[in-house]
Amino acid sequence: MLKFPANFLWGSAASAPQTEGHALLNGKSATTWDKWIELNPEKFNEGQGPKDTSNVYELYKGDIERMKEIGMNSYRTSISWARLLPDGKTVNEEAVAFYRDYFEELNKAGIKPIINLFHFDMPWWLMEKGGWETRESVDAFSFYAKTAFELFGDLVEEWTTFNEPLVHIECGYLYGFHYPAIVDFKKAIQVGYHTLMAHIFSVKAFKEGNFKGRIGIILNVTPTYAKSESKEDQEAKNAADLLVIKSFLDPCVLGVVPEGLVELVKEHDLTPVTETGDKEAIKNYPVDFIGINYYQPMRVQAPATKRVPALTTTDLFAPYDWPEKRINPYRGWEIYPEALYDVSIMMKEDYNNIPWYVSENGMGVADEERFMDDSGMIQDDYRIEFMEEHLTQLHKGIEAGSNCFGYHTWTFVDCWSWLNGYRNRYGFYRVDLDDDNFKRTMKKSGLWYKELSQNNGF
Repeated sequence: MLKFPANFLWGSAASAPQTEGHALLNGKSATTWDKWIELNPEKFNEGQGPKDTSNVYELYKGDIERMKEIGMNSYRTSISWARLLPDGKTVNEEAVAFYRDYFEELNKAGIKPIINLFHFDMPWWLMEKGGWETRESVDAFSFYAKTAFELFGDLVEEWTTFNEPLVHIECGYLYGFHYPAIVDFKKAIQVGYHTLMAHIFSVKAFKEGNFKGRIGIILNVTPTYAKSESKEDQEAKNAADLLVIKSFLDPCVLGVVPEGLVELVKEHDLTPVTETGDKEAIKNYPVDFIGINYYQPMRVQAPATKRVPALTTTDLFAPYDWPEKRINPYRGWEIYPEALYDVSIMMKEDYNNIPWYVSENGMGVADEERFMDDSGMIQDDYRIEFMEEHLTQLHKGIEAGSNCFGYHTWTFVDCWSWLNGYRNRYGFYRVDLDDDNFKRTMKKSGLWYKELSQNNGF
């Protein structure tokens, strides 16, 4: 049996916009998602938007009972900025009551809340001013963070600022997937820089406020695998590492923006506007821990043509389709558990062996009803095998000395997934969308996870 360290965190991750529902109710103002579905409903799978999520706003108490039922000892979710501060300044007391009760119930159930502040849900009032493109976003976010620490700091000991900041940067400003669907490399870099500084000044507010507990950030991190050892492929790997991995990991953990990244953006005329004192703040406010979301590896090769200045990332590195890969056909993602071992060693050797945990790992599958047995339980053995393979590699990394303290899956109950709606399911519990009460039914993986947690291994 593979045994994990004492007090290891077994849990799941989710977010406010993907689970709460009540999107424009109870004092919450609009986010980019609420507005985008209004403007372009055709972009959303089956027209499913943020009001159509699994109604955690009303059902959280029952969900916490279900978390206990499958042995979870921790849970990560987020606060909705637009719910807590609908205009960016005024506290919504109904939101305070909701979140306080939610976090108290988690604590009473012996489930440690890890609370994240931003999960792709930019408030519309700030988006109208330019969102992350404007420096005002840095102050607005750090004010929101400080407000959250003050209101919930007695109930929450583990905080994170952002979930996968790379997503709102790339999807919103490079690839056209998320609102505002701009393709502008220079804007993307500026958005990234303001996001980093919003994180840094939130850590500063946490440290200076002497709040209990720890603060971190959640990043989607994988080592970069190059097609070959050729000079061109290795240059592509280096550029990918700098932009995708080190751009947040290095300043957040090591307190410095990598010199190679500074040179790369300068070479391509992408240098962001900065302010005096930023460099010092980055140096002075590193995180206490890192969350790492891992789903698939990043494989790159030299681009067919190299443009200077680059207009997009594919001018610096191109994706490489490894012929030997295994694939999850529903999501189109490669399954490569070995990367979790490589991540473990990278965190140990390159990042001072900082405490870290797997903050997301999971498998999305469409039409899971195909695997339902006569009792109504989905026999998701594919999900169990996926977790076993990844945990085996993670255990190997921990045995090698990596300072990993937990493993969270995406996700606890099936949730709404942005433009994909409910196309792919990830949960330990199925959500019945045809049921007015969003009926939850445990899948086989829930039973397996309970055993995993009880045995602290498998």
